[in-house]
Amino acid sequence: MLNLFLIKLFVAVGVVVGLSIIAEHVSPKVAGILLGYPTGSAITLFFFGLELSPQFAANSAVYNMMGLVAMQSFIYFYYKTSSYFKKFNILLSSVISIIGYFIVIWLLHFIKLNKFIAVIIPILSMILFIYLFKEIKNVKIKNKIKLNYVVLFIRALFAAVIILIVIGSAKLVGSTWAGLFSAFPTTLFPLILIVHFTYDTKHVHTIIKNVPIGIGSLIFYSLTISIVYPLLGIYIGTIISFIVATAYMFIFKFVQNRFKKNVPLSS
Repeated sequence: MLNLFLIKLFVAVGVVVGLSIIAEHVSPKVAGILLGYPTGSAITLFFFGLELSPQFAANSAVYNMMGLVAMQSFIYFYYKTSSYFKKFNILLSSVISIIGYFIVIWLLHFIKLNKFIAVIIPILSMILFIYLFKEIKNVKIKNKIKLNYVVLFIRALFAAVIILIVIGSAKLVGSTWAGLFSAFPTTLFPLILIVHFTYDTKHVHTIIKNVPIGIGSLIFYSLTISIVYPLLGIYIGTIISFIVATAYMFIFKFVQNRFKKNVPLSS
């Protein structure tokens, strides 16, 4: 039991610290796109399969896809609140985003799902939020703070606590609610707080703008998990799911580049 706790903590530390460094030394845009890549949800679904069962994780993965609608709603609420309020905007944005997330989750749990609906609705939401965030400008971080062990530990602690709470609650709430909650922005929320506390609102908004772009990889990751976990187990299933998610990212980037250049895909 202690070993599992340490593994969860280590993975959370690696993801949050890694993405915070990418945001600072590469760009918040890249960090935002990578946040759409399976990170927090992948960790949660894997431990659902390890601690409960592959079938439980597979069932949760279907609802995880629907939970992505709430996750994107979370960052939309954060974006809007942090844009309107200048004082206490971190606290207000956090509270309103969390409340908004749970309201959306509550509404989503009434939908009777199959895999088709669980894929289509998140894809449509992804397109919607890309449109809603289109006016946000991509801004790089210029004046970077000096990293030390204390800063890195504090950054990691946010994600570790949230992930452990979500995984721990799975046994109590069942696969439907566990799947919906597994889409909670376990790595995104801590990173947003880190960047917001350390830098400026415009850097947070750059991260938010680019999250929906990467969401497709998480949709296909969860879809693959729902299929392969019961058939191949969690280890091989996780590897295959990451391959599918990565393939999506490359295909999306290829299509995006061709679109920007106005080169017909048939040429």
